Amino acid sequence: MSDKRAGAEFPGREPADEDLVQAGDEYHSELPPHTIVNLAAALPVQVASPATHTIEISTPAVPRADRSSAAVTGAVRALSGQGVGDAAGQSRRASLRTSASPAPESASQLTSDRLLAVNRRTKPPPRGAWNSFVFGATLHVVNLGDSAKVRAHKQLDERIRKEFAGGTRFVPILTRKGGVGKTTVTALLGMALADAREDRIIAVDANPDRGTLSERVTKQTRSTVRDVVTKAASIGGFTDFSALVSRDATRLDILASDTDPLLSEAFDENDYNVVADLAARYYSIMLTDCGTGIVHSVMRATLQRADSIVIVSGGSVDEARLASETLTWLEANGYGDLVRNAIVALNTATQGTNLVKLEEIESHFRSRVREIVRIPWDPQLAAGSVISFDDLKPITRLAARTLAALVVEGLPADRNV
Repeated sequence: MSDKRAGAEFPGREPADEDLVQAGDEYHSELPPHTIVNLAAALPVQVASPATHTIEISTPAVPRADRSSAAVTGAVRALSGQGVGDAAGQSRRASLRTSASPAPESASQLTSDRLLAVNRRTKPPPRGAWNSFVFGATLHVVNLGDSAKVRAHKQLDERIRKEFAGGTRFVPILTRKGGVGKTTVTALLGMALADAREDRIIAVDANPDRGTLSERVTKQTRSTVRDVVTKAASIGGFTDFSALVSRDATRLDILASDTDPLLSEAFDENDYNVVADLAARYYSIMLTDCGTGIVHSVMRATLQRADSIVIVSGGSVDEARLASETLTWLEANGYGDLVRNAIVALNTATQGTNLVKLEEIESHFRSRVREIVRIPWDPQLAAGSVISFDDLKPITRLAARTLAALVVEGLPADRNV
């Protein structure tokens, strides 16, 4: 018996208006087209409901403590088997990208103290008068190790030898008053850094008022910053650059300024950037001996590159006040971060120092900067000539090394972080 119900011969075809079967007064031709009608209730023949089957799905048990949405999603993925490998791979790559891997060690960290087992044969002879005497008197049987003074010296060396990543660090030495020992402090800082560190250190005289930094070392060349600018295109390596600088016994390189005031005054912001870009190829730290003209264009370029600064102050009232005003100017012109990280080198060899309460000067600067270091009077520094770092008084060398350690500690270890 064929089913003559509307649309049965053509499954999927929508019944036309004329195919509709009247099922009582409620279904009449007045019904608008596309009206949904319950055919099962309207037709006399009972329409069987489609067969249903129950499918039991077993999902992996999720621990009570881990019944988060992420855990349930993972369980469903494990059941379906879809995207398991991809999700795991992506999760592993994401974890590798986000995990903080330790920085690789450099070759300089493979020291004998670290690699050699300590015993009577491998333990180095002690340093220090009394410790060395005991070591020799006992035929090398009793080794007391280094003296406290020697250990402190080595600890200071370790602080100065902090390693950097991400390029050259720039440290300008500046003040608004001349004659307070800014150039001397630049030389002392550079020598202390170069004497302790393994990498290259350079001090550049960017004073537009005829600087004298090159006179603190034995001159090996007559070249100046002007020669670096004019020969920049032909400098292809460190050998070419090193021919333009003078080097002292500590391996500090010094690039002199022009002796002609007209030429030195013409050294501007663009020239400084040329010198700084070239120095950044070969040196880890570049010190800049700045002039007193704080609004000079060279000063702007210097401060824009600065990672830290050293402010030099004398021990008199006006010298301390001008140094403090330098900090105020820096804060007012957007360099407040440099001020907070600055080191003040307090030169106690200037006139009037013995009449001033240095503790009060230090207390004032301690409220504004990170640290203060006193530079003591030294006959070699007072001469204003060539400085031999080894011939300085021990207290002067200690002050220079302390200044170097504090400066290095304030420099970013890695600019990429």
